[in-house]
Amino acid sequence: MEIRGAVELPARREDITLRTQDALTLVGELAVPLDAAPVATLVTLHPLPTAGGFMDSHILRKAAARLPALANLAVLRFNTRGTSSPRGTSEGTFEEGIGEEADVAAAMAFVTERGLPRPWLVGWSFGTELALKYGRDHDIEGIILLSPPLHRATTDEVAAWADEDCHVVILVPELDDYLRPEEARERFSSIPDARLIAVEGGRHLWVGENQTYRVLTEIVRAVNPAALPLPTEWND
Repeated sequence: MEIRGAVELPARREDITLRTQDALTLVGELAVPLDAAPVATLVTLHPLPTAGGFMDSHILRKAAARLPALANLAVLRFNTRGTSSPRGTSEGTFEEGIGEEADVAAAMAFVTERGLPRPWLVGWSFGTELALKYGRDHDIEGIILLSPPLHRATTDEVAAWADEDCHVVILVPELDDYLRPEEARERFSSIPDARLIAVEGGRHLWVGENQTYRVLTEIVRAVNPAALPLPTEWND
């Protein structure tokens, strides 16, 4: 079977809820390898909900569908406050990335409670702002930023990552709508050890199987490189 599109590979999938410090219930899903303990954990932060972003935004959905089986990773997805998906609607309302600090904290508390190993924050678009603003408050191995717009994260918040003992990986599409590689190199220059990857032909929404495969490959390269190259076929 070719691995592409909506193909969902075997994993243990569990509908979960997160409880925030301001007493909201958020809905989500945890996917873990079927027959082995995960070697690391992806805590995913979705694109802007007011522009259609949610836990099922396609790169995050495909990460959860494929990477537990292909790379032995646990994948946690959830809807931030006020966001809806087929899984349900998280309580609260969108707070422009401010109240969402508590949403990130709730996800990380869940990771700790479950004893999930080696957490990484994987943010896409708006989710990168949450990772940059609040990731330093938590015990994580690194952050992976997909199509960062840098609309909400301040210059100081970006620069503060230079003092953190964790990895910063940045995927910038060549044809991004908001931040392209040349400007991204300048704006992330305050983090000398960051790995910035300019993706030729890439666009903000990473549309198409080639772009999906490239993004998932770079995530796995950062988190569990021993699993590369990712297979493109699955034998039941």
